[in-house]
Amino acid sequence: MSRVAIIGGHGKVALHLSRMLSGAGHQVSSIIRNPDHAADVESAGAQPVVADVTQLSVGELADVVRGHDAVVWSAGAAGSSPEDTYAIDRDAAIRSMDAAKEAGVDRYVMVSYIGARKDHGVSPETGFFHYAEAKAAADEYLRGTELAWTILGPGALTTDPGTGAIEVSPEPQQDSVAREDVAQVAAAVLSNPGTVGKFIQFNSGETPIAEAVEVV
Repeated sequence: MSRVAIIGGHGKVALHLSRMLSGAGHQVSSIIRNPDHAADVESAGAQPVVADVTQLSVGELADVVRGHDAVVWSAGAAGSSPEDTYAIDRDAAIRSMDAAKEAGVDRYVMVSYIGARKDHGVSPETGFFHYAEAKAAADEYLRGTELAWTILGPGALTTDPGTGAIEVSPEPQQDSVAREDVAQVAAAVLSNPGTVGKFIQFNSGETPIAEAVEVV
């Protein structure tokens, strides 16, 4: 049994992941900003931890994640203002990485998106540009840490039921994948040390998730 801290614990991916991990006997701490979300987190089998990661210093975040075996970043500004996007998806994410290191939590899983990179090619005229910029910066910072990181790059997220199967490719085409399957991929990589140092891009597909992750 391990202890996993999920930052952004009330998101749909995070709630699916909490159910999967707690159902497998792991202890899950879900870090949320809104105390009104605590009941949803508890019903998913996780322990709610109310903390606004945009306001916490590295040291304060380290106190939140200390004692866990892994951190999963599943938070996001969800289409808010550019300022909020950079504050959450870049700045708070980077502080969480430094906090994990300070707290001695080596394993770190980042939920990013398919095609995330510095040369993402997203037009500055689109609403997605600031998110692409923020994620590129956070992902690049993570790659430069000494953490045992894995970056997940799912396609467009849907609320469809998960199929338990995906398609993994170094340069996949933009497509979609169920949030439930993204959570299953996160659970699979947490238990697979062979995924450390990997950027896994995926969409819905035909390969069982455990098998797809093993190949990676």
